[in-house]
Order: sequence, then C-alpha cells, then structure tokens
Amino acid sequence: MRLVAFCLLLAAVQGLPRFKPRYRHRHVGVIGGDEASAGEFPYTLSLQDTAFGFRFHFCGASIYDENWGISAAQCFQGEDVLDPSNLLVVAGELKRNVTEGHEQSIQLSQFIQHEDFNGFTMSNDIAVFRVTKPFVFNEYVQPIDLPPETHTATGDCVVSGWGTTEEGGVASQFLLKATLPILTDKQCRVTYGDALEESMICAGVPDGGKGPCTADMGSPLVCSDTGGSYLAGIVSWSHGCAHANTPGVYCEVSYYTDWIKSHAV
Repeated sequence: MRLVAFCLLLAAVQGLPRFKPRYRHRHVGVIGGDEASAGEFPYTLSLQDTAFGFRFHFCGASIYDENWGISAAQCFQGEDVLDPSNLLVVAGELKRNVTEGHEQSIQLSQFIQHEDFNGFTMSNDIAVFRVTKPFVFNEYVQPIDLPPETHTATGDCVVSGWGTTEEGGVASQFLLKATLPILTDKQCRVTYGDALEESMICAGVPDGGKGPCTADMGSPLVCSDTGGSYLAGIVSWSHGCAHANTPGVYCEVSYYTDWIKSHAV
C-alpha cells in the first residue's frame, strides 16, 4: 500500500499521468496554449489532492452552480480519491503557486461518477461533485451554462487548464488556454474509427502542436455557437498530446445535460 502511494506521489510531482495507465488512451497545461488573464475563465476549476499532506493539481473541472462542479469520471478513480475529504477545488485560480487574493479553496463533500463510465473505452466520462460550502460568485468565479440537450457544437472553441505543456512534462503553473476548431464525427473517425462514440466530440488543429495534455483531464471545452458561452466538452482522451492529425476527444456534454441536472441537486 505504501509503495502504491509513493508511486502515485512521484507521478504527480513529475507531472506524469496521475493514475496507473490502465486505460486504452490517456491525455498525458495545454500544449501550445497562451496564458489566461485574471477572470478570463471564471468557471475553470483546479481539482487538487491533499492525501499526501500537501496539495497538487491533477485534473480540471467546471463550475455548474453554487454547490456543484463538473469534471471527468476518470478523475475520481484511485484509492486516495475514494474519500472526498482528500479532495478540494480551487476557483478563481490563475497561477497555482501564487496567492493573488481571488482564490476560493473548497473541500469536496461528494462526487458522483456516471453509472455507466467505462475506464477502458472512456464511455460516459463525466462526473459531478458537491462542495462543502457554496462558491461565492464574483468577476473571478462564475458558473458556465450547459448546452441544450443533443446540441452539436460547431466552430472554434476554447479549452483551459493547468495540464502539462509537453508529453512527459510537468503541470503548468499558469492557467493556459487554446482555441481549437470542432471536428465533425466523420473527420474524427478518420483517426479513431469506432472508438469515437456518439457521446464524444473532437477538437484540434490538423498540424497539431496545440491541445490538452496530462492533468487537463476534466477541464472545460467551451463553445459559443448558440450566441452564448456553454460547456460543450470535458477533456477525456486522445492518442498522445496534440499530435498532427490526432485531435483531442472530449465527453460531449449535450448528451448529459439531463443527467447533470438530475444528479447535481
């Protein structure tokens, strides 16, 4: 048990994938991203583990309402996260190793993985979690809207997170952002074939060099083709990080709008 804990700790410190790589595909900040400004992404959360006596970022998340957040189901795998008291989220975060006065660090009280989550196919890679006290909304901390049920996102969207900036690298200290175009399912299946399910969506640039990587799992992909910004995707998996002709795959939130509303209550 101590050896397992040590391995998890070492992986986190080095910025490697947080859990044993038993899944078929994993994202290993945002590669090619630009630094965000304070309050630019008030819905983006840093999900952090405190089980080893200090805090480290391992996944991203989004604010749903005052009491609930949304992330990837894969972020709640592993012995040390079975107890939500080991976990907290930080809202209003920009640079992780600097206290800027906008941060709200709140412990989790509960998390709910999708009941049909599959860690091998990454099907239904979505979870909601409750915090022990409400988020206080201001210009640095705000919720993000959900898409209409079954809506298909189009156009350019923005992913934000603190993941690694290169494969095998360390997690970014700065919140990074990247603008990525949505691909059609037909375009995405050129790379992933039947591994791409109807409840998944792809985004990426053909030349690569820009997209999510390790510790970005659970981070938000936000689109605005409806006229307002909404949570279109949750960083889930890919073949490597930001490779050419290898888009990132996201849990498509519009397939789960009703699920979120029925569980985050």
